[in-house]
Amino acid sequence: MPKVFIGVAWPYANGAIHLGHLAGSLLPPDIFRRYNLLKGNEVLMVSGSDQHGTPITLSAERQGVPPEEVAERYHRINKKAIEDMGIGFSLYTKTHNLHHVSVVHDVFNTLQEEGLLYRKETPQYYCGSCERFLPDRYVEGTCPECGCSNARADQCDECGKTFEAGEIEEGRCIHCESCPEVRETEHFFLKLSEFQDRLISYVGSKDHWRSNVKTFTSNWLEGGLQDRAITRDMDWGVPVPIEGWEGKVVYVWFEAVIGYLSASKEHSALIGRPDDWERFWKDDDARHYYFLGKDNIPFHSIIWPAILMGYGGLRLPDEIPANEYLTTKEGKLSKSRGVSIDLPSVLEQHHPDLVRYFLSVNMPDHRDAEFSWQEFMTKINNELVAELGNYYHRVLSFTRKNYGSIPAADGSLAEVKEEIASRFQEADGLLADCDFKKAMKAVMELARYGNRYFDSVRPWALLKEDREACGAALHANLEIVRALAIMSHPFLPFSSQTIWEDMGFSGSVADAGWDGHLGPLPVGQELRDPRPVFRKVEPSAEEAGGFADFRKLELRTGEVVDVCDHPDADKLYIMTLDTGEERQVVAGLRTHYRKEELVGRKVVAVCNLKPAKLRGAESRGMVLAADDAASGGDSVRLLTPAAELPNGADVDCGMEGGASKLDYKEFQKVDIRIISLGKGQSEAEGRRLITPPEEDGLYAVVFDDDAAAVLRCGEVPVTVDGDIRPGAMVR
Repeated sequence: MPKVFIGVAWPYANGAIHLGHLAGSLLPPDIFRRYNLLKGNEVLMVSGSDQHGTPITLSAERQGVPPEEVAERYHRINKKAIEDMGIGFSLYTKTHNLHHVSVVHDVFNTLQEEGLLYRKETPQYYCGSCERFLPDRYVEGTCPECGCSNARADQCDECGKTFEAGEIEEGRCIHCESCPEVRETEHFFLKLSEFQDRLISYVGSKDHWRSNVKTFTSNWLEGGLQDRAITRDMDWGVPVPIEGWEGKVVYVWFEAVIGYLSASKEHSALIGRPDDWERFWKDDDARHYYFLGKDNIPFHSIIWPAILMGYGGLRLPDEIPANEYLTTKEGKLSKSRGVSIDLPSVLEQHHPDLVRYFLSVNMPDHRDAEFSWQEFMTKINNELVAELGNYYHRVLSFTRKNYGSIPAADGSLAEVKEEIASRFQEADGLLADCDFKKAMKAVMELARYGNRYFDSVRPWALLKEDREACGAALHANLEIVRALAIMSHPFLPFSSQTIWEDMGFSGSVADAGWDGHLGPLPVGQELRDPRPVFRKVEPSAEEAGGFADFRKLELRTGEVVDVCDHPDADKLYIMTLDTGEERQVVAGLRTHYRKEELVGRKVVAVCNLKPAKLRGAESRGMVLAADDAASGGDSVRLLTPAAELPNGADVDCGMEGGASKLDYKEFQKVDIRIISLGKGQSEAEGRRLITPPEEDGLYAVVFDDDAAAVLRCGEVPVTVDGDIRPGAMVR
């Protein structure tokens, strides 16, 4: 059985982890872990809180508490947030423990015995005002390489350039703002220069590494490797294992990467098999993957391999799929820079699968990606809810309602099976290559196919004509649902498990395995009442801008499946709509449309009106149409989406609709009109226009006191199906 070791960059325990950590180095390895478990591979995934170093002491000094108190507090907070996000480690530990100290000392002593460490007087910043040597993070200045004005004294986050003491320009102590001097102090150095040729050969064999990893690493090697100090003047950290070196600790950049080995050994001890770690670190069939942000690349592609080479007998990194930065308009997300959207706060407001989805499709894998709450809302509502969640609900609710269990199949599954197999093959290759963004898109393409397939078989109509054929069509859709639950599991573990259980399966999706979609569905297996797995994200009060009356509406796309004359009214039709479920409505369209013009037409329907009797026929909702009589016209045209969409998709204007039953009088309070808008237009009828249109055209626009918004389904706007005068009222 193949063995996969996954090392995850250790976040500093100086504050709550943020979305940048999640997108850069926490979510990608969990997706990869879950994928490998589905494939039946053994996985050892380790990380923990980096509790040493200056970020901790800086936070502790600001708060006036000991460093250990800060480190332990944020270890607990971050560990819980990681678990709540569904990210599962074999072990998530911490560097401030005796086990880690023991392994660091072993590596230190081994390298010293091999002649790879030496003592040397070295310059270091010293602040006369503070009367102490300053760790690198206590000094900031201007990067001589790129001109960044707030570079740290050891490394510039903008260009990745590293520095020795005195190299940064216009250095200043972050505490007192005075200019520190450079003094000599003795430290241990790693003979990194001795590994130059071996590292060039090692890196040269990694043609499959991402371009950002190759570029960063090659730049370091081309400049020639310099020996680096591995100790520093501090009290907080792993003590140097040499008598007389009290008051100095092992440098955190050297110590933290050793955490991958110490955590592996700690995990083996905890499970009662002390030598189990060796299978992942020494066996030829083991593969090592390291997930991190781009600022950590050289420490994993050069320094950690050099340490492993010097120590001997352990596997070097095979893959380093480093991500770029997640940014906001304020810049890179960073605790130290004060630009942060912390994960615990996000989880108080949003289900973890919503966050996992957004960061999966907006992952900064090959370039920086920007986060905004507006984009988050758009992606969740228009993609995850409207496409995947909508498909799950349509299939499971219709089948549960009409059959109760998984109906029998017939011989028409070939096309569906072929589509499922194609998407699985695509996602399999992408996940194996750590191309998670494209793999998530493959999942969504299968969901879109499912919606199209459900519409094409028209089960609401087929049920009346041939119950057995309808059951077979639903069986095919359930095949897609099962496939989606498995294929989405690495990305969306909570919702996939819910769907799995709603299909009547016991155990977990992980137990079924990656090939769990290949076997026949168990005909007759009872279905559960489906539970909604995704909920729309509502805009903030500022974004919403009111729209109180509109918020009461539940609007959905639908298709006219049948039309007949009302027996007791010359102007009325009795229409059957598919709005994700079958419903009968009575509409006054008889003098404006022929029956054959309506069947198959896409419409927008109000689905939460109280049922009413119109001339003896029950109407469970209404279709929306524009009437230009008030502006001197005589046209009535139905509202329709501007592009093909699945039936039952939500229609809104960026505002969450209500679900309570409404009277028609309440609907009449809503002001919706057909307006001619130009591309990018920011106002309509003197009101601020939320989300300006991307093209010129006629649009259905809802008006509030001081704002207006285009009706849309996802990114698709709602318009009319023919010519009508601008200003026509929607009724």
